[in-house]
Amino acid sequence: MFDEWREIVKFDERGLIPAIVQDAHTGDVLTLAYMNEESLRRTIETGETWFWSRSRNELWHKGATSGNRQSVVGIAVDCDDDAILITVRPHGPACHKGEMTCFHNNIQGEHKQTLILDRQLEQLYEVIQRRNRERPEGSYTSYLFTEGLDKILKKVGEEAAEIIIAAKNPNRQEFVSEVTDLIYHLWVLLAERGVELSEISAELARRAKGEVSSTSG
Repeated sequence: MFDEWREIVKFDERGLIPAIVQDAHTGDVLTLAYMNEESLRRTIETGETWFWSRSRNELWHKGATSGNRQSVVGIAVDCDDDAILITVRPHGPACHKGEMTCFHNNIQGEHKQTLILDRQLEQLYEVIQRRNRERPEGSYTSYLFTEGLDKILKKVGEEAAEIIIAAKNPNRQEFVSEVTDLIYHLWVLLAERGVELSEISAELARRAKGEVSSTSG
């Protein structure tokens, strides 16, 4: 696969190409870095981002020391073949200053860096996936995975019914709490079935386009 990319990508006179890194789930631009042939090869082969540091004049594996790795979802090259777009699932902040994106200093206008709800849901899903892998004792999430699909489905059904009841009552906080419970159990179900949040996001985007096209006529 890398040999195919070598025929497409146009590195500059220094052997580098700019790489824009974007959050696959939120669409936020996380950083602009540079790659050489070796870092691109490692990115493709390992499924995590590698770059070339112009200041240190060396390869660097994003998150190797901080733990804030980036799992590659897709790689695309622009129309002139001289810039790369890498979509990722970030496992922590992209910026060395602790910000989720390096583009956190506004010059003009307002820019919401990351949808807080999106980030919270993504972090919750990462915790649930980790519980599924590690199965720590005393964890309710571990218990659900150990009991299996039928137990998880039962809980999803129970939470859905509780939402219906809460929605008919005036207690707003109770309704919010039940919705949160359902989201959590749905996330457990997604993890049990091996579905990634990016798949849900892609389906929502597809349906949104369908709604736009259907009303535009």
